[in-house]
Amino acid sequence: MFGRPAPAELYHFSDRLALKESVQAIELRELTKDFPLMERGRYLRAVDGLTLRIPENSVFGLLGPNGSGKSTTIRMLLGLSEPSRGEIRIFGASPQEAEARRRVGYLPDAPYYHKFLTGRELLRFFGKLLGMSRSELERRAEELLAQFGLADAMDRKLGAYSKGMLQRLGFAQALLGDPDILVLDEPTAGVDPVGAAEVGDFVRGLREQGKTVLLCSHLLTQVQDLCDAVGIMNKGRLLASGSIDELLGVGGDARFAIEGLTGSELGEVARFAQEKGGDLVPLGQNLEDLFRSLVSKDDQRGGEA
Repeated sequence: MFGRPAPAELYHFSDRLALKESVQAIELRELTKDFPLMERGRYLRAVDGLTLRIPENSVFGLLGPNGSGKSTTIRMLLGLSEPSRGEIRIFGASPQEAEARRRVGYLPDAPYYHKFLTGRELLRFFGKLLGMSRSELERRAEELLAQFGLADAMDRKLGAYSKGMLQRLGFAQALLGDPDILVLDEPTAGVDPVGAAEVGDFVRGLREQGKTVLLCSHLLTQVQDLCDAVGIMNKGRLLASGSIDELLGVGGDARFAIEGLTGSELGEVARFAQEKGGDLVPLGQNLEDLFRSLVSKDDQRGGEA
């Protein structure tokens, strides 16, 4: 239903070492956003010193519980909100520059479209905002509507579209200007398992085409399968970032099993690890386990403070 773009060479992301020196599609440097509160001189810090580097031709998962600062980060990346401090670069340019914004496509978590428009009319509207020529816009709109299984419904009013059809139309809208970066905010929200699997296949196809994808999702099993790297946020701060293998210790020498010790002896080992700044992590940990552990520990530290 979603179709697959033509394959291209793939380079995997790693925070410590990239397989190839690549251009940074997105760079966030000490990004901070404060919102003033009613009380004079007080503010809410929604994003706190966030630093990330996302190479082109990669899929990066930005994860965090509700209220962690993901949406605020996305708004600043899209140029919809100014950071209080810090810097954002899209292929080296500011998101306030029109050319940088043209290189980014965005699918919000709950897109709203005027129900009196047809699918074709909606894409015409967005295409005009992008400054596309009439001939290019008509060709691209029909191509995308067909790719997403909406060819027979392109002249139907959106009020008659199902939720799944509107979601596919959202993907078509995000791809209309053939952007280099796709920001997908909860693309599987409210989608059934078949639709979620189709979204996963489509994201893989984008990477094979050479696109860069910033994905926000609560489906951590799918994120682990799709993403080259992830960043985990809580309360506006970045708790961890890196490739999936790095974060889970796959193929490294930092994780091992201990056998033959009593419960009290294992407790001594755990205390020793904590004194050295480490922790005992169960083997076979997945991304969901790591996410819960990091967020839970960060919440506990906040409560103790």
